[in-house]
Amino acid sequence: MQKGLIILATLLLLVSCKQQNTSKKVADVANKISDDFRRETPFVWEGANIYFLLTDRFNNGNTQNDTTLNRTNTPAELRGFMGGDIVGITEKIEEDYFTDLGVNAIWFTPVVEQIHGDTDEGTGNTYGYHGYWTKDWTALDPNFGTKEDLEIMIKTAHRKGIRVLMDVVLNHTGPVTEEDPVWPSEWVRTEPVCGFTTYENTTSCALVKNLPDILTESDEAVVLPDALLAKWKDEGRLTTELDELAVFFERTGYTRTPRAYIIKWLTDYVKDMGIDGYRVDTVKHADEKAWLELREQAGLAFANWKKNHPKEVLDDNEFYMMGEVYNYGISGGRPFDFGDKKVDYFDYGFNSLINFDLKNDAQNDYESIFKKYSSLLHTEFKGKGVVNYLTSHDDGSPFDKDRQQPIKTANVLLLTPGTSQIYYGDESARDLTIEGTQGDATLRSFMNWEDIKNNSETQNILEHWRKVGQFRDQHPAIGAGKHKRLGKKPYVFSRTYVKDDYKDKVVVGLDLPKGKKSLWVKGFFGDGTKLYDTYSETEVLVENGKVILENEYDIALLEVSKR
Repeated sequence: MQKGLIILATLLLLVSCKQQNTSKKVADVANKISDDFRRETPFVWEGANIYFLLTDRFNNGNTQNDTTLNRTNTPAELRGFMGGDIVGITEKIEEDYFTDLGVNAIWFTPVVEQIHGDTDEGTGNTYGYHGYWTKDWTALDPNFGTKEDLEIMIKTAHRKGIRVLMDVVLNHTGPVTEEDPVWPSEWVRTEPVCGFTTYENTTSCALVKNLPDILTESDEAVVLPDALLAKWKDEGRLTTELDELAVFFERTGYTRTPRAYIIKWLTDYVKDMGIDGYRVDTVKHADEKAWLELREQAGLAFANWKKNHPKEVLDDNEFYMMGEVYNYGISGGRPFDFGDKKVDYFDYGFNSLINFDLKNDAQNDYESIFKKYSSLLHTEFKGKGVVNYLTSHDDGSPFDKDRQQPIKTANVLLLTPGTSQIYYGDESARDLTIEGTQGDATLRSFMNWEDIKNNSETQNILEHWRKVGQFRDQHPAIGAGKHKRLGKKPYVFSRTYVKDDYKDKVVVGLDLPKGKKSLWVKGFFGDGTKLYDTYSETEVLVENGKVILENEYDIALLEVSKR
């Protein structure tokens, strides 16, 4: 690592620690920045294991920023800030919480500055704790932390071989409150409210009442809002922001449209910090050309960051974009159907879309799920992907909402072909049925760290998630490989991933009998091959087309033994 970079990283850490009054080991972290964070196993987005967390609800690393911007009104249950922050995420990265789960990418909710006020639109008094109510895309919200905190978090994640996905909102601003005036009419529309029955009344409308919709389809030049200019002036950065905008528009040749301004502001985080990808919010509610422009500028920013930080580059993957097209499912094929129009968002800059189908498919047997997903991903979706989930922050009908099947949840989510998305607390059976909440707030309780620390049942669940997650992380064949059933009873399947000179082969057994069991691997691993079951930590030898295990587990995770 170049001496200048190490000095810069140390200074950033010192500033952050002083502001937050934390006890970070500054010198130690600075030295670790130059660690070798590369590994032999290639990282493949199509088989990644993403951990999705609400920044405010995950871990409180800095109690001094729990209340800022005079946000002192009493919110409805689980509808105010609770203290989670960027520093808290970094703490858990450093503790190897994500590494132990086999997580190789973190998606965190938006941390840009939120509206200062609170609002009640029928679900109770609410602040922008979730991050989707933007006031200023160019600043971070002090409740979440500082830009220095964010840069340190990204560097720490990269050092651990973990990619970082930033959640971005281009579709709308935050609600209008006494403290947060509406943006000018050439920037936003406030009506009509979306009807969701046609393309037009899904894209050219306000998502809900009092959520001003950015005119992403507009090609007309606009000027910056007076309120934003005044804010920048008060903060002493007006000239800097205006100069940077001038450079951006000169370089790109873009008209100064609302979408172009926001694209500039969002891609700055990639250019400055090396964000690896975006999770894009409310994709189907904005004009498609906005996503192509966002992808183009983010891709350029990422390439430039890599060029300027050669010793921090993890691999040769390009910038990654996953989109939330609400209610999109892999079963319907690539295009999303609005009723009167179909749009294939994979043609508009997206590598993958969030798949809303798995929560329903999870009711089926393992083979039906795995065969279906493997077939689709290697035909119609070849070269693209979907991000599978079973619970989320805004899906009121998740799989196993009462947390009665945490082991099956892990098996389905982590072993289904495609990219997996763990929602924070899936791995610890965090309660999703919180009394006194309204709407999706029940899905957003604070992470149940006390259960992880003190509850033996929770610890056993977490241990299972860790074993399966680590196996997935170490074998891209699980998520990105081709599936084949080897045995029906007991159920045994293989996965194979081949790219260039790299080949990965694994065998998995599920619903196995306890005690002595025979797993059929003939035609996949030859006789005399030494295999290692990472779940029971047992080495076995293939004989007569099968391996014999004897333990009390109903799962086996077999790889070629490296011993």
